[in-house]
Amino acid sequence: MKTFPRIPSAKISALISDVDGTLVTDDKILTVRAQAAVAKLHACGINFAIISSRPPRGLGMLLGPLGITTPVCGFNGGVIATRDLAVITEHLLSPEVARRAVSLLDTQDVQVWVFSGQDWLVRDSDGPYVGFEECTVGFRPTLVDNFGPSLDAANKIVGVSKEFEILAQRERDVRAALADQATVERSQSYYLDITHPLANKGVALSEIARLLMVPLPEIAVIGDGGNDIAMFERSGLSIAMGNASPSVQRAADFVTDSNRDDGFANAIERFIFGDDRWNAQVTIGRAAGRA
Repeated sequence: MKTFPRIPSAKISALISDVDGTLVTDDKILTVRAQAAVAKLHACGINFAIISSRPPRGLGMLLGPLGITTPVCGFNGGVIATRDLAVITEHLLSPEVARRAVSLLDTQDVQVWVFSGQDWLVRDSDGPYVGFEECTVGFRPTLVDNFGPSLDAANKIVGVSKEFEILAQRERDVRAALADQATVERSQSYYLDITHPLANKGVALSEIARLLMVPLPEIAVIGDGGNDIAMFERSGLSIAMGNASPSVQRAADFVTDSNRDDGFANAIERFIFGDDRWNAQVTIGRAAGRA
């Protein structure tokens, strides 16, 4: 039997957005058009929330400019917090898995970071992407000789490398080694995130839907990474960024422009308020009717 793409939701009551690679540019700039697009959502009574691999503390600079009052979701769903960063739900790696993850990542070509509570711990302050991450999250890491007790309460462990292919292989190895004990996904080509099994964007989307009291079929989502596919699968409408990989784009209902070309704002205009979603509903519905 011939199958067709699903029909995107006719009603959108909330939009949940990834941050890096989606909401902001590669230079971590929140454009004027992105702010205006979110303001339009608010004006029309559509909830807007953000979900990110960043720690909640690293999302604070976005809350004011975007008028966000909804729960803030960090660590890919590892922590959901209020606007003032009070924890609502939290999923920590078990100490055993955290130590195993560090051991698996700790090679010559991969640096290891640990996020625990409000702290970001590194063993080399001059390591790859440390300065870049500091600019992204808005606070400095804590330099340590070893991770010690932080691994008893780790929200996220990150493998960092400039060698993208090596990190891709490490992703496969760590996922196989930890199996169902952790979520293992690259949030960027240079970051490999290891979090609790329930700290993934699919589970987080369901939790946000519950907190907002909005049915999942009425939620639209937008993202650019492999870790966004889990929320694509649970949403009523999914949008991939133009800078996303082909596999991520294939998993979405729609593809917008890149984050370098205001793809986030364009997606809201086209697929939330414009005719593109309606046209897709009609086209897919007619095709299915002829099957």
